[in-house]
Amino acid sequence: MKTTRIDLHNHTTRCNHAEGTVDEYIQRAIELGIDVYGFSEHAPMDFDPHYRLSFKEMQDYRSDVLEAKEKYKNEIQILLGYEVDWLPGHMDKRVLDADVDYLIGSIHFIDKWSFDNPEFIGGWKDKDIDEIWKAYFEATEAMAKSGKFDIVGHLDLIKIFKYMPKQDTRILAKDALKAIKKSGMALELNAAGLRKPIGEIYPSQSLLEVAYELDIPITFSSDAHAVEQVGFAYEETTKLAREIGYTKAVTFQGRDKELVTF
Repeated sequence: MKTTRIDLHNHTTRCNHAEGTVDEYIQRAIELGIDVYGFSEHAPMDFDPHYRLSFKEMQDYRSDVLEAKEKYKNEIQILLGYEVDWLPGHMDKRVLDADVDYLIGSIHFIDKWSFDNPEFIGGWKDKDIDEIWKAYFEATEAMAKSGKFDIVGHLDLIKIFKYMPKQDTRILAKDALKAIKKSGMALELNAAGLRKPIGEIYPSQSLLEVAYELDIPITFSSDAHAVEQVGFAYEETTKLAREIGYTKAVTFQGRDKELVTF
């Protein structure tokens, strides 16, 4: 049976915190036998500009990816996307209406606090951890209900620094997962968590089990910000998915889902 190897969440130097050329990322993906490789740059917005693409670079980013798509079309399928921060009042129609293959919706901010950025880790000290987790999943639920996105980025990113809640995360995430199911979004298994203090794939096994019970489709991501991170921990990630019961994953073209065997 033919299997398809997917890696849909990857960055370029245009976000100001990644290294390596578009060609280098793609050549590494080809070496690894990846069939579908997606660029999903941090989308521009009028907040936190240093960690993302600028509006004036949107066209250049698009051109970079589409030129590469053509150049490597006989070796690999290249997709164009954005990773969009869910931040009400700061999301831009130029991004939300962009002609792309998919949009990843991610929560990186709670009340404009960048909770996953080591620069702002001090923000955890004076807050109730259970309340932070609750706010995170409420934001995730609102993001899913907006109907604007195709993929949920790193579902439980909030665990990044190992500040874990007392309450069961499945209870905290329940309404968000139901909203994700209703929205038709896919959940990415994002290997980047293995490179962080938490040392665990996003989402956790327990949350992925709930997603499987709800019949929420999945996709795969290395969240590469450097060439050596392309395809990171793919075997470990797909093994987790198979153990839970998944056999198929989602890829996209022009915002349309396609289910493939992995």
